[in-house]
Amino acid sequence: MGSIVAENRKSLMLFSGRGFPELAEEIGQVLGVAPTPADSYEFANGEIFVRFKDSVRGSDAFVVQSMTEGVNRWVMETLIMIDALKRGSAKRITVVLPFYPYARQDKKHRGREPISARLVADLLKTAGANRILTVDLHTAQIQGFFDGPVDHLFAMDILAEHVQKKYAGRPMTVVAPDSGRVRVAERWTDRLGGCPLAFIHKTRDPLKPNQVVANRVVGEVEGRVCLIVDDMIDTGGTITKAADILWDEGAADVIVASTHALLSDPATERLKNSRISELVVTNTLPLPPEKRLDKITVLSIAPLLARAIREVFDDGSVTTLFGGLS
Repeated sequence: MGSIVAENRKSLMLFSGRGFPELAEEIGQVLGVAPTPADSYEFANGEIFVRFKDSVRGSDAFVVQSMTEGVNRWVMETLIMIDALKRGSAKRITVVLPFYPYARQDKKHRGREPISARLVADLLKTAGANRILTVDLHTAQIQGFFDGPVDHLFAMDILAEHVQKKYAGRPMTVVAPDSGRVRVAERWTDRLGGCPLAFIHKTRDPLKPNQVVANRVVGEVEGRVCLIVDDMIDTGGTITKAADILWDEGAADVIVASTHALLSDPATERLKNSRISELVVTNTLPLPPEKRLDKITVLSIAPLLARAIREVFDDGSVTTLFGGLS
């Protein structure tokens, strides 16, 4: 006999970073597989150590890491986890990033600026990642920064289903908080049955991050429920100022739907004192108790991530989860 024939078996293994382990646990419950136990800790000088307790040889490894507050720490931990899996002979490594870090730094506005979103992609590839799975990138072109497959998931259906149920029968207008979100808002209008579209015309000082000057609203908003849609909420300046303008233009109500709730200070205080009646977000990032306002509704992204992971593992089609949307 001139060869040894091995049975072709595939094994899905789930690995959780420490940024938001509860999300990985929830994904595991949907998939029916628990995250692989690991020893993860910092040395006295801050260096991170990771060792997985089970063999990973030949596995289809999925590393779940939420890039929450202290993002640089979690980026480094993710790279170390990937390296540990590569050196442990994992067959394929897919990095599941519900929130892609540094996504706002996707191009140069002026000279001598970095394109940090590309740098993160390069770091992941160099560490040994074969594939990236992420949710609602700040801009779709970031997919091209990674030299390999990128599965771009959309939370719109999860958010839209909640909005449709709660505000059924009321006239609604989808509002883009700036001109850059108009394409996303157009998808929302299609999803909600062709309701009107409006957008906020604003200016931003490039020398002052997180500071926005909102000017005026363009579109039909008077007497209507205005749904502001955005991919992320950081300090809350954009949406709270947009809400004030919409109310001044005669809106009947203002709600917000956003995938990523960063809620960096002073976002919680701004939202608490704002004229926004409800903020609907997903749990791509953890929301600590001190930031859980009554007006914030958190929907789980875990079932969507679990379905996508299963499609990748089975060599299926992720785009079919969104009707071919990409």
